[in-house]
Amino acid sequence: MALRGDDDTPESQKTGTNKWFDIHGPVFWPSVILITILIVGTLLAGEAAEETFNAARVSITDWASWLFVAAVNIFIAFALYFAFSKYGNIRLGGKDAKPEFSTMAWFAMLFSAGMGIGLMFFAVAEPMWHLLYPPHAESGSIQATRDAMGVTFLHWGLHAWAIYAIVALALAFFAFNRKLPLSFRSIFYPLLGDRIKGWMGDVIDILAVLATLFGLATSLGLGAQQAGAGMEFVFGFTNTINLQVMIIVGVTIVATGSVVLGIHKGVKILSEFNIRLAGLFLLFILVVGPTLYILGSFVQNFGYYLQNFASYATWTQSYEEGSFMSTWTVFYWAWWISWSPYVGMFIARISKGRTIKTFVLGVLIVPTIVTFLWMSGFGGSALYLETGGLAEIASAVEADQTTSLFVLLNEFPLGVITSFLAIILVLSFFVTSSDSGSLVIDSLTSGGKLDSPVGQRIFWASTEGLVAAVLLIGGGLGALQAAAISTGLPFALILLVMCYSLKQGLEREYQENLNKAKDKERDSYEEIVKSTLEKQI
Repeated sequence: MALRGDDDTPESQKTGTNKWFDIHGPVFWPSVILITILIVGTLLAGEAAEETFNAARVSITDWASWLFVAAVNIFIAFALYFAFSKYGNIRLGGKDAKPEFSTMAWFAMLFSAGMGIGLMFFAVAEPMWHLLYPPHAESGSIQATRDAMGVTFLHWGLHAWAIYAIVALALAFFAFNRKLPLSFRSIFYPLLGDRIKGWMGDVIDILAVLATLFGLATSLGLGAQQAGAGMEFVFGFTNTINLQVMIIVGVTIVATGSVVLGIHKGVKILSEFNIRLAGLFLLFILVVGPTLYILGSFVQNFGYYLQNFASYATWTQSYEEGSFMSTWTVFYWAWWISWSPYVGMFIARISKGRTIKTFVLGVLIVPTIVTFLWMSGFGGSALYLETGGLAEIASAVEADQTTSLFVLLNEFPLGVITSFLAIILVLSFFVTSSDSGSLVIDSLTSGGKLDSPVGQRIFWASTEGLVAAVLLIGGGLGALQAAAISTGLPFALILLVMCYSLKQGLEREYQENLNKAKDKERDSYEEIVKSTLEKQI
């Protein structure tokens, strides 16, 4: 069975002629209908919506936590296997493909898409929460301090980026090497063949749209909550749902402008701005904060993470009581999985020309190290102040997680200025998440095209903001977590099948490349023999 499309030109690079919309109806309309049902149902349910969302979150995590834990470890294993096996030298786009973006621009875009808002929200809040309620130690002990950063590293480290790497690799390979549409259905061509063009492929893409939308809405909701908390902290505004919805509306308008400009003029520029501002922000905390403590704890935290990697990565809380797994670990795994269509497709779009080994190691290692340094800078500073009795950060976090970063910044010089810059950075990451997500959903609902019409980009950018606002109104953080977990569960199963399908596709590519190399070697040998005979004659 051939693994290539019928046309030499990838469908993912074709564009429609309609100026405003170029939809693939079997994916676009069911997605819109299901999203509309959720929005209308949430608004009509009122206060009951919050109870429903929380019940769904608890129910799923109670019986599926083992599946999430097993799945994310399988994804790491597959990512490393593809990088260090015989497939590592396969180049995305073919042997003559060249990278479209510089290495720095590539890192900036994948990092902004993959972690932005979450790093701002949880950098202080999560270590402080684990210090108060450590899953593996006694509260207030030195072990609890180690645990606080070790568990935080677990949630934000290799597992998260392995999910993104494996999804992005599959999408890029089938789009650029096998000339199939840049769509989730294409990943399953080795298993389904031309049936991906029918209802099976439509169902896969619909699930990808929903997972992307709700995973993104979770991030946008967290960003709105934190930006609102910052505005209350700096300007005295009351951080109400109305303020958060207004923030979402404003950012959605800006994101719409960015997505209209496209990936080169909008997304790329904003992503590089984010990285520069985030870099200055981290440098500031390294200089004015407890510098030696941050650097020393970074090294120790990293070693502690590696030392306890196996036990952390496979812990399911089977022998302990409590809600830690459902509140933290399983939520993260589901969130990263539900984000994977969005982040994976975006990384795939910007990664043509890199070998599989370079791609996987680049996506796994560099963002992980930068994330750990960021967490050590802000989370480590908070731990230093809290455990040293210099400030009460943990109690503020327990009262309201959204204020954690601003409470920390207020303990250092220029607190008002840095808090204002933190708001700008949150909003900027907010914009890049929204416009990147819009481009991905556009591609999914247009049949895998890279450049969808302007009207379609505007529609999905607005829809993302609307869903995030409705989830906040209908249940706040609990609703956001429930949305991520609910879509993450079915998609975890899809990704497990995807790993096998990708293996089949890479094997076929490897054999084709091997045969071409043998043919070329044979032709070269025959040419040498022919030339030698001619000289003898």
